Amino acid sequence: MASVRHRTTGIARESRSEGSCTHNSVTPSTPDHLVNVMKNLVLSLVAVAAAVSVPVLAADAQRQAEVAKLGVDVMPFSLKATTHVFTKSAKGGIQRVVAKNAADTRQVALVREHLHEIQAQFLKADFSGPSHIHGADMPGLAELRRAKPGQVSIAYREVKGGAELRYRTVDAKLAAALHRWFDAQLSDHGADAMVGHTHHDHGAMTKP
Repeated sequence: MASVRHRTTGIARESRSEGSCTHNSVTPSTPDHLVNVMKNLVLSLVAVAAAVSVPVLAADAQRQAEVAKLGVDVMPFSLKATTHVFTKSAKGGIQRVVAKNAADTRQVALVREHLHEIQAQFLKADFSGPSHIHGADMPGLAELRRAKPGQVSIAYREVKGGAELRYRTVDAKLAAALHRWFDAQLSDHGADAMVGHTHHDHGAMTKP
């Protein structure tokens, strides 16, 4: 029995020794193999991302073109000559429209005229303009239409190069609806819109 245990132990030692040799022999090539695998994986992911992003970008461009075309029916100013700036706050946000060239007095006047007009409409829960441009299923629109008089205050203010509407509500659900409504407009207006920068709830600093 002792000799058997001795032989078994010897075999075990040989096995460990052989395993150790085998392990040492493949170690140098393992990192290169993993590097190749990772490179192939990254290339595959890049190819998939590119394949997915192309139709998405095309769809966005088509949607923005449709919105621009419909916008002519509602907005008297030029989308290309102006910038929409949407700034969220905890209790609402600011919708600002300014002429890209502040010296373009015609565009500035048209922007101010339009924002003053839609302020009166929105206070009556009349969102027919945005609905025509962005669609009846525009995010946040249904909640804003159902808001009771006084639940959302909308103040008009002239700024350099245009004007803005300041939305404020103490209802968290309506504030969230306003934010979704802002996001939808940002997406639909593409390069003609941008996000403003909020510093506190009493106001928002936006890029002109």
